[in-house]
Amino acid sequence: MSEEAFEVDRFLALVAAAQGRDIRLKSIQAGLLVAAELGITRDSRAFARKLGIAHSLVLRELNVLAEREGVLQIVKRDLRTMRVHYTLPPRGEV
Repeated sequence: MSEEAFEVDRFLALVAAAQGRDIRLKSIQAGLLVAAELGITRDSRAFARKLGIAHSLVLRELNVLAEREGVLQIVKRDLRTMRVHYTLPPRGEV
């Protein structure tokens, strides 16, 4: 198995585990959280590009997560590009 295939499998396993811990999470939402936790990406446009999905879908799911307290924090919005930068809250915060 190539290193890239291993990383993809690991990412998907972590997404599935996140969904197992919180059944309300959609795949994109869990992916956003895992990507932030692993430091893969912390902005909506980079996430959409890496996964090959529409930025508008990522924005919608990111906003849903932002409405849930303690899940993630929006740290910056770029009105020109629509890019949203986000981070996970510090551990222990809810």
